[in-house]
Order: sequence, then structure tokens, then C-alpha cells
Amino acid sequence: MIRAMFAAVAVASALAAGAAALAADKEVKLTGSLVCGKCKLKETAKCTNVLQVKEGDKVVNYYLDDTGAKEAYHEGACGGDAVEGVTVTGTVTEKDGKKTIKPTKVETKK
Repeated sequence: MIRAMFAAVAVASALAAGAAALAADKEVKLTGSLVCGKCKLKETAKCTNVLQVKEGDKVVNYYLDDTGAKEAYHEGACGGDAVEGVTVTGTVTEKDGKKTIKPTKVETKK
């Protein structure tokens, strides 16, 4: 009986871990303001793209896993300005409290 309970718990844990892994790979769509991690936030050594998204009462920074200043959309964000209404589609990961998004599509207002 105890052995069966342990087996059931092990199977449930494995299923939950698998579901979490699948959820982590799910593509999301985020909209917010694009800023430069170096010029505006003063958090990175090189110019990087950071999408600031309002979630409830706070602003959450999503660091784009892209080529940084080489991206065409970085021009408006560099120098301390913000590009409003930017939508980024991609997969989000989090490490040490820092959220990163690997973009598959970045849309700016024209």
C-alpha cells in the first residue's frame, strides 16, 4: 500500500514537471515600452533591448535575447528614450529573478 502511494506520488511529480516544462516553452505575446538596458536603465554594459511591461501595480523588465543595438528597432530606444506600444512574441525564461524573452517577432507602431 505504501509502495503504491510512493509510486503514485512519483508519477504525479513527473507529470507536473513535464507540464511545467511544456508551459515554459510556450510562446507568449507581450506589449509594453522598449528601452535600452544601458542608456535608460543603466543595468547592462552594452546597449540591449528591454521590454517594460506593466503587470498590475509594477513594471516588469523582459530582456530581449537578440543582437541588441544591431536590431533595427533598437534605434528609437537608444539614448534614453522609450518606444511605446511595442509587441514582442517569443518564449520567456527566468534566471536569478531576471526575465528574458527570445523573440520570434517584434512589432513596433509605425
